[in-house]
Amino acid sequence: MNWAIPLAGVTVFSTLAGGAVALRMARELTTAIALTGGIVVAVALFEVLPEAIQAVDDPHLVGTLVGAGFVFFFLAERALVLHHRDDDAHIHAHAKVGVLGAAGLSVHSFIDGLGIGLAFGVSTLTGVLVFVAVISHDFADGLNTVTFVLRQRGDRRRALRWLAVDAAAPFFGAIVGSLISISDENLAYLLALYSGFFLYVGASDLLPAAHARTSPLRVALTLAGFGVTYGIVTLASQ
Repeated sequence: MNWAIPLAGVTVFSTLAGGAVALRMARELTTAIALTGGIVVAVALFEVLPEAIQAVDDPHLVGTLVGAGFVFFFLAERALVLHHRDDDAHIHAHAKVGVLGAAGLSVHSFIDGLGIGLAFGVSTLTGVLVFVAVISHDFADGLNTVTFVLRQRGDRRRALRWLAVDAAAPFFGAIVGSLISISDENLAYLLALYSGFFLYVGASDLLPAAHARTSPLRVALTLAGFGVTYGIVTLASQ
């Protein structure tokens, strides 16, 4: 059985949960994000990247692809003004920035689901760990999708519509990823690009948000997410 699609269905609820938190209370969300940041970065470093290096057998090429994935998603987010969410003057200068932000996160979520589908083509362990990283990331995406729209327009109905789009995106991405038939080598290239994507998300979105204020608990949660993921990968590889 291909678990990619049913597991991607679980990410729908993760995204909706993030949106629900944004609609009600988001004060303690950054504490939870500290854990997810550690998980996302660890999955990239300890599972997805090594799988790509092993399959391609060219560390320099893999490193280049990781860098390309990092830079691509950096430029994509900049183009959609996703990293100006704390700049009120900039936000209000762009009438549709909320919609652009929500749309950008929905595209990210589709790519997340695509990654789940492709990862199960490598191994069950890789697929499950990518799923764990995605479900962590999508919780924050659900929160941000609602936040973008509410900050710009204060329209809860519009925010809920975009939340629904964002929640459904990884499910359809997993379907596409499961149906795509590609060679092992090309799959490894894509995994390298995904490593860059996960590293960017962790370094640019999750960890800075979680550690904007000093908190021993947040530091501990980040290290816990990092360490537990490393332990799972290590035990599974023995």
